[in-house]
Amino acid sequence: MSRFGRDSLRVILVVALLLLGFVPSVPPADQAATPIPSASASSTAAVSKHVLVVSVDGLKPKVISRLGRSALPAYHRLIRQGASTLNARSAVERTLTMPNHTGMMTGRRVTTVRGHGVTFNYDNGRTVHEMSAAPYVSSLFDVVHDRGGSTSLYTAKSKFRFFVRTWNRDGRSDTIGPDNGSAKIDSFLLARDATLVNRVKQRLLSAPDTLTFLHLAGPDAAGHKYGFGSAQYRGAVRATDRQVGILLRTIAGSSRLRTTTTVILTSDHGGVGRGHGAAARRVNFTVPFMVWGAGVAKGRNLYALNSDDRRRPGSRRLASYAGRQPIRNAEVANLATDLLGWPRVPGSQLNANQSLDVS
Repeated sequence: MSRFGRDSLRVILVVALLLLGFVPSVPPADQAATPIPSASASSTAAVSKHVLVVSVDGLKPKVISRLGRSALPAYHRLIRQGASTLNARSAVERTLTMPNHTGMMTGRRVTTVRGHGVTFNYDNGRTVHEMSAAPYVSSLFDVVHDRGGSTSLYTAKSKFRFFVRTWNRDGRSDTIGPDNGSAKIDSFLLARDATLVNRVKQRLLSAPDTLTFLHLAGPDAAGHKYGFGSAQYRGAVRATDRQVGILLRTIAGSSRLRTTTTVILTSDHGGVGRGHGAAARRVNFTVPFMVWGAGVAKGRNLYALNSDDRRRPGSRRLASYAGRQPIRNAEVANLATDLLGWPRVPGSQLNANQSLDVS
């Protein structure tokens, strides 16, 4: 067939597709390498108007089991009334705070070609975009903000200013619907854990954000100072349990919030001795993953709910992203957007088809 004939057929095909209502689109550069899932791939209907992500820095699953329900009623309420596992995994590459929180926000791996590239554990004065090979690293803040939702970040660590710089000073222009600006994090607070929880509570009762990301640092601070097996560490875990309990009671006690709000709780790493840097140690790479609230199955194990596409790791690290994966903390990003009824974070790799089932 001549080139003219082939070109004519292409024109006829395009016109036919347009008449049928199909409009082709070209993904941006940082999305092109990852297939875009179909709407049917999403596991969870839009059941939430508000998602509260709680990351408890240095929270070891073993301490939740050992201290039990009487000492840790809030964590055990999440297990009893929600979908959870105490055998999730951190990032393969690093069991450190900044790499794992970047993963939670972006849904990306750490050091792969298309990963977020944050291998360090401090604020280097730059941005995630500058660390990655991608021209722009999108986050769950982007997805929510660009669709008109409000976002907030509450943290007890000053190095989280790195994230504000990344998605506020250097945020990408909003091209989805009305232009809500390039700053993706609407409010930011750096304070002690108790102050953060009080502010989140007030915000929930007055004008809850679409997405709230709360980072509590007490267990990590106690672990580094006294040891992750110390009485002080256990006391810090109890303190975070009380703080999480305040938020759960606030949500459950409001007729407006309890039918519209979902809580996702996880951790960045565990710990042993006074550190957590050895990525191959089980006590460091094992983290909890709990989901509670609107539309969430009650008292279910997350691996049982996702037996078709998540792999129970047992005691293994599973130090590769090849094949069927265990539940990882970086799945937070796309679970949060899925609960809100919105698409995956562009360029994300963990739970990129939003298949993690919590209902």
